[in-house]
Amino acid sequence: MKEEFKLENQLCFRLYTASRLITQAYHPLLSAHRITYPQYLVLLVLWEKDAQPVNDIAKRLFLETNTVTPLLQRMEKEGIISRSRGREDARQIIVSLTPKGEQLQTDLSDVPFEVGKSVMCDSINPQTVPDLYRMLDEMIDKLK
Repeated sequence: MKEEFKLENQLCFRLYTASRLITQAYHPLLSAHRITYPQYLVLLVLWEKDAQPVNDIAKRLFLETNTVTPLLQRMEKEGIISRSRGREDARQIIVSLTPKGEQLQTDLSDVPFEVGKSVMCDSINPQTVPDLYRMLDEMIDKLK
């Protein structure tokens, strides 16, 4: 078998596995608050800047609006966000945090640190994380 076809030589497999395992690390921390990982990502976007159009949220998450919309509908049913028509453009849907969604920022404040502890190792540490982010951002930009 050619070396390039061995599973252990596939960058995509390592990225997929790391992503899946990191998402698993979030699960117990988020499920205690009845939040899924994709919902957490939406919350991160809204905690940075509240009252955003669906399109802007989707762009930040590198997702299509038709993927984000059902997620937002579930979050609205849970009372985490509200959706309303835009004032300037009634076709635009604006997503805003409810008091419950705002409270989750405090409730989940330890999550980044807890997950960070599970990822830190000899080669990934507070000093190397910026370089890792830069490399992954370059890869993402190239793949977009």
